[in-house]
This record gives sequence, C-alpha cells and structure tokens, in this order.
Amino acid sequence: MFTSPGATPVPRSRPSAALILLAAFAGLAAGSAGAAPSVAPASALQPCRVDGVPTEVLCGGLSRPLDPARPDGVKIDIRYVVVPALARNKLPDPVLLLAGGPGQSATALTASVLPRLSRLNYRRDLVFIDQRGTGRSAPLSCPDNSDRSLEELIKPGAKVRLLAQCRDTLKRLPYGDLRFFTTTIAMQDMDAVRAALGVDQWNLVGASYGTRAALEYQRQFPAHVRRTVIDGVAPPDMVLPVSFSQDAQRAFDLVFESCAKSPDCNARYPALRTDWQSLVKSLPRKVSFTHPMTGRPEEVSLTRETLLGLVRPPLYSPPLAAALPAALHEAALGRFDALGGLAGQLGGGSRAMRIFEGMHFSVVCAEDAPRIATSTEAPGADFGTLDRDLYTSVCSGWPRGEVPAAFYAIPPAKSPVLLTSGGSDPATPQRHAQRVQQALGANARHVVVAAAGHGVALALPCMRDVLFRFIDAAADADALQVDASCAKDLPRPPAYLPPTPATIAAAASAARESDR
Repeated sequence: MFTSPGATPVPRSRPSAALILLAAFAGLAAGSAGAAPSVAPASALQPCRVDGVPTEVLCGGLSRPLDPARPDGVKIDIRYVVVPALARNKLPDPVLLLAGGPGQSATALTASVLPRLSRLNYRRDLVFIDQRGTGRSAPLSCPDNSDRSLEELIKPGAKVRLLAQCRDTLKRLPYGDLRFFTTTIAMQDMDAVRAALGVDQWNLVGASYGTRAALEYQRQFPAHVRRTVIDGVAPPDMVLPVSFSQDAQRAFDLVFESCAKSPDCNARYPALRTDWQSLVKSLPRKVSFTHPMTGRPEEVSLTRETLLGLVRPPLYSPPLAAALPAALHEAALGRFDALGGLAGQLGGGSRAMRIFEGMHFSVVCAEDAPRIATSTEAPGADFGTLDRDLYTSVCSGWPRGEVPAAFYAIPPAKSPVLLTSGGSDPATPQRHAQRVQQALGANARHVVVAAAGHGVALALPCMRDVLFRFIDAAADADALQVDASCAKDLPRPPAYLPPTPATIAAAASAARESDR
C-alpha cells in the first residue's frame, strides 16, 4: 500500500488497498511504541504459529547491524516467517513478499496473503520478512490515539505535533537512530535472510511501496532474482508527497465522470460536482460526527484538509468509491456520518493493515522529502499541496538517512518483470509504471486493468492466476507472454444508489407482479 496522509477523523491506521502509504492519517499511530527486540545470532527455523494461519509454519530471526558501516555496533533482529511448500518435490526458488506502506509488517500479512498465493505455495516456499522498523524487526510505532476526541485529532497542527512527540520517543530506543531505516539498507537485510535460508534465487512480489523495495533489491542483487511482480508501482524517482495530489485528483475526478455518464447516477445526483464545490467553499464549519470507537456523536470543526482526508481512502477501492456519490450528496446536506463511515472501511483498523509510522517517515523523509522543493509537478485542483505541506513540516525535524544517487536510477532488468496497474488507482497509477517499464527494457511487461484501484495482481482473482503463471513458467520468454486478457473488460462497479420511497414502492410492485 502506498497510502497518503490525508487527514480524517477516523482514528485508525489505513493501508495503501491490497497491500497499501497512509490512506487516511488520523490514526497518526495505531499501536504502542515497541520495546527493543531481543538480539541474537542467526537462528535456525523453528515451528511456530501465526495469527490467522491454521497450520504450523516456520519462524526465524537474523541479527543485523543497525548501521551497516559499524558491524560491531548496535544490533537489531530481523524476524521472518517461512510457509513451507506443500509438495515434497518443491522447487528451489521461494516467493518473497515485500509489504507496502512504507510501514507495513509483512509477517502480519501472512494470513491474508497466503490464500492468494496458495497455488504458488504448492511447490514453493513463501517468505514474509518484517522490514526493519516494522512488525517485530526493531519496530518504530507511535502511541495509539484512538481514545482522543475527534476534535483533538483533527485540529490544525495536531498531526505534526503528535508525530514530533512520537519521533522524540523513538529516538530514545536502543535502536532509535532513525537514519538507518532506508530502503537501501533494508534490502541488504533481505538479502542476508536469503543467504541464511540457503536460497540462490527467489521471486519477488511487491505491492505499492513494496514495488520500490523490489526495484531496489533488484538493483543491488540482480543475480539473486528469478522473477519480479510489482503491483501498483511506486518508483524511487516518484516524489510521493507531491505525486499524491495529482494522482488522487485523477481518481476523484473519475468518480464525478462515472456518475455523470451513468443515467441512474446522474438522475439521482445531477449537480454532484457543484454540490461538492459548494461544500468545500463552506469550510471551515462545525459539523457532527459519530466517533468510530465510542459511538458517541461529537461536534468538530471540519476543515478542507479533514474533508479531503475522508474522501481519499474510498478511492483506493472501486467498490468503496462507488458509494462516494451518495456519501458526498449526504455531506452536502450536512450529514457526514456516511462519508466518515466509508473512509473507515479501508483496512478496517486491522492489525495486518497497521502502519508503523516511525518507519514510514524515516523512509519518506530520507528518500522523497529532499526532492520536494525541486519538483515541478502541478498539484490537483482539490487536493492541492496538503501532502507536500505536511511532509515538509514533519520531515524538517526528522533524522534523515543517506540515500545513494544510484537508488534513483532503474537499470535494465536482467530477469522478467511483470508490472500491474489499476486505471483508477489514487496513489500509484499507471503513469509511474509506464516510466519504470521503459527503464527496465525488454524484460518488462506492463498490464493495466482500467477498472481496478490500488491493488491488481493480488486483489483480482483472474490476475492472481496471471501472477501464478508468470512465476511458474519454466522459460523467461513464456513468462513474458502470459495471457492477461481476463482482466481487460472488467467493469467499474456502478454507483451505489440508496433506496428511496419511490424505488422501494417500485420494487414492491414488481415483486407483487412476479407472484401472480
């Protein structure tokens, strides 16, 4: 998931979709600051249990230097899970899942991802590694703010203030030098796990931020990559806090365009865009929300920033976006619970979708923030510079790791790469993957699913089959020619239209007629 940090009064962490930067950000932290993990030498794999997985799997850990230039300095544990292949005659090339965020725990995703990779798991091990700063690998998590009032969470400056407090707490951890959580260093951890597992080559599957991680691993260790699938591509040269605006705007505009083209939606909401513009102009103002944790109504000062933070999360998932016209119409009438409830659906507050905010900002502040000032990309009409302003403020005081110049260059791929994009993705749309495909060269293939949002290869059943056949193909040429036409004509979900007295009466009449 690459989820953006737009504000919302829903105090939970959000995912980037299938595997998602911070889709909504009032979660400002969902979890408590982690204690220092135990540090031990590389451990043999041991049988273990993972939440949500009915069978026993294998768990391991590897001791790594916090600062690669000081191998005798502070150590951290890198924790990982291996789901063994079911077949006895398993293949030697496992599949490595690279989680999104940045800031998701890969091992926390095991239960949700395992059924989607079950065909690959028949003859291949699946490997889930908690990237440093996430899960049980030197976690960088912030305090849980779900007990705070909505007004306190969304007031101007609250996010920056809470993140500054979190930063200062994290810096006091034994591994709290936040300069050493960059993607480049983290991929060196991944390769160390590969070596510890005795694997020569493995297949990479990365979603959202995980695609940036996959590209960096491939840059540093091309000889150890057999195949790569990158879903919702976020390349290293993408300035995330800047691109969020234009990409979210495009996905939001598609909501209005789709409604206008639908006779039923247009008839129900003929002035949807005008209503939206009037709503934005009316802000800031006092409105009533139901607190998602307490269930109690609260009066809050709704700002443009908060409103856009509510709108953004549903854009990640087309079925949720289909309910936006109705929710926006309700909001224009002064009723905001539908929009708030819709925003809270993405991720559902689950542990698997939790973002480790300290790791998130350690990555983005090092890799993206230094390039914000020189970006020439125009902001979206509605989303403006909200993300740019937030990250600029937070990153001004965040310790910044060194990023090698080579990180931003994508060399030609030495092995096959499958890129997938959703046509209405608000965070990592196809324009970014097109640039990456060109850089990767003849070994890259790009599949765009027009009706999809943030998440294609793992989210859509037919594309999961494409992913399987791409990795399973014996020959590289066959992998690059895999048939992906199954997703070509997938329709965009129609707008959800709540029942009205007239439609209820018509349905009842039709039911009576059918009974005759």
